[in-house]
Amino acid sequence: MQDRPGGLAAKLAALAEAGADLEFVIARRAPDKPGTGVVFVTPVTGTRQCRAAKKAGFEKSAGMHTVRVEGPDRPGQGARIAEVLAVRGINLRGLSAAAIGRQFVAHIALDTAADAARAVRVLRGLK
Repeated sequence: MQDRPGGLAAKLAALAEAGADLEFVIARRAPDKPGTGVVFVTPVTGTRQCRAAKKAGFEKSAGMHTVRVEGPDRPGQGARIAEVLAVRGINLRGLSAAAIGRQFVAHIALDTAADAARAVRVLRGLK
């Protein structure tokens, strides 16, 4: 996207008009490409939303898969999640998390669909 006032708003408006109810958005400048930025959104589902996303310039990333994790917020929860995945040999591409009241939500980015599936299995057992 263009790094200018309204650049992100236009991208998100196109998805909203198609009925997207986004759970997660990350937007930032692309320091290696002055004048541009990058935005990641999830979920985009169904034909109408996918068509609108493509028209707005979004591309589905073939090399990034995400897992959403949520639960009660406790001290050290992010460390527990990262550690249990590391012990199982699952390398994280990225992790974004927030506490909202007494709950937390995290989006974990992984390199492959197989890694994402393994992460889901591992995290289901985390208390």
